[in-house]
Amino acid sequence: MNHSRSRWIILFGLVFGLYVGLPFLAPVFMHIGWKGAGSVIYFIYSFFCHQLPERSFFLFGSKLTYSLPEIQTAWQNTTNLVVLRKFIGNPEMGWKVAWSDRMISLYTSIWAFGLLWWPLRRRLPKLPVWGFVLLLIPMAVDGTTHFLSDLAGIGQGFRDTNLWLAALTHNLFRPEFYAGDAWGSFNSLMRLLTGLLFGLGFAWFLFPLLDEAVGGSEAPIPIVP
Repeated sequence: MNHSRSRWIILFGLVFGLYVGLPFLAPVFMHIGWKGAGSVIYFIYSFFCHQLPERSFFLFGSKLTYSLPEIQTAWQNTTNLVVLRKFIGNPEMGWKVAWSDRMISLYTSIWAFGLLWWPLRRRLPKLPVWGFVLLLIPMAVDGTTHFLSDLAGIGQGFRDTNLWLAALTHNLFRPEFYAGDAWGSFNSLMRLLTGLLFGLGFAWFLFPLLDEAVGGSEAPIPIVP
């Protein structure tokens, strides 16, 4: 391996890995009593994520995710986004990761697929622009529909009930699959899947370009038409 060429991927792995990992340290710090350090991480990442607790994972509690009514009971009976996002957990419910499930899926997949791309780069064809766009569309659709749904109020929009999906599938699945954001629900699975697709597209399309920009000398495989 040309070590001078590999420096950028090593730097990416370390720096971006730290960025991806810090949100998971917030609940760890809260759990062991380092509340000041945990609060700093929550504060910093609040600028990059809505941190809504009903769309976040919790560590060191009885459940991985909690419904909006459960959050409202433990925190405040409100649908105000600004108030809800301030709930970080408690010793009984555990402590939330410092960003939402979508952000975990998106950024972790960029990091993981980026590192996976490096040893496979000589055998992988470049991803064409249309392929990149195709992998981004699912998140654009899912994120936009969530945003439009939330305009009706947190917990009150069409993505909170997904009655359209229940009708489309003739209620084939259990009620908890359609409603809410708990792990295993349609909403949570879509945020996970679309984040993974985004990360795959981002790494597959942009990392070869970045490698060439920093002086890659290996002949690239031609772009798939």
